[in-house]
Amino acid sequence: MKKRLLVTFILVFITIISYSQTTKQFIDSGSVDTQFENLIENSNKYQDYKVVKLNWLLKLKSNINDSISASKEDILKATNTINKQKAVIDSLNTSFSSKKNEIAKLKNQITTISFLGIDFEKGLFKTIMLSIIGGLLLFLLFFISKYKQSISVTKLTKQNLKEVEEEFEEHRKRALEREQKVMRRLQDELNKHKKD
Repeated sequence: MKKRLLVTFILVFITIISYSQTTKQFIDSGSVDTQFENLIENSNKYQDYKVVKLNWLLKLKSNINDSISASKEDILKATNTINKQKAVIDSLNTSFSSKKNEIAKLKNQITTISFLGIDFEKGLFKTIMLSIIGGLLLFLLFFISKYKQSISVTKLTKQNLKEVEEEFEEHRKRALEREQKVMRRLQDELNKHKKD
């Protein structure tokens, strides 16, 4: 009887184990970590070991390989995107540096003036030009004053010349009159001497 009881107990135990193993299923959805946890929980225990069904391991391996392939594709896509973005960044940096150079040239053009091929600071150029204009104005004023002075000297000289000419004309008239008087006297004297 004990043997029967023991055989019955073993049959019941095997049936329960086989039933529990057949009702357990491997969940192959979710993350790899979740699948490993499910595999560990649903595996049978044998002393310090866990007994895992081979088809569950193969399914987990297939899922891991699929995850690795998908990750590689994602990494490849990300690498391509990064490379494209690097190319865009490089072109933007090149464009930025050329724009920066253009801005520096424009600032230089704004702050300097080119005159006869020489670049001058605007303040220095204004100072030089104002000095030149001021000097020219001083020369103009000097020449205008000299011109006015020469005009007044010319008027005075003309007036003096006119006075001298008038005096000379008077002197000439007097000299002519004297000469005529002297000539008359001489003629009179000559006429007197002829009569005598």
